[in-house]
Amino acid sequence: MFKQFLRFAVRGNVVDLAVGVIIGTAFGKIVTSLVDDLVMPIIGILLGGINLKEFSFTFKDSSIQYGSFLQTVLDFIIITYSIFFFVQLFYKLRKIDHDKPIGQTKTNSELLLEEIRDLLKEKRE
Repeated sequence: MFKQFLRFAVRGNVVDLAVGVIIGTAFGKIVTSLVDDLVMPIIGILLGGINLKEFSFTFKDSSIQYGSFLQTVLDFIIITYSIFFFVQLFYKLRKIDHDKPIGQTKTNSELLLEEIRDLLKEKRE
């Protein structure tokens, strides 16, 4: 059972997934810092020095922190937009054919068709 677990754990997909989770966690921290340290203070200045994170109201013995919720929603929107942007960029880069050798402007199919054409010409002559 331990050997099966090791085979599963060192498969490429599992390792790639682990790396993705680690990078995603770090990216989330960067975006949170961006929102907390840059965006929210600017929004506060534009709103007349208001700190949205401090917005709350008290109901009986509980404090409802809706300002903190607004900040978390803003984090989500920025992270979602960033992921959308990078996915779109990835798709555009993926359309570029990196398998073509440098200097080759014709595809393999085109080269093969030219070779067939040349052979047919030679056969007719």
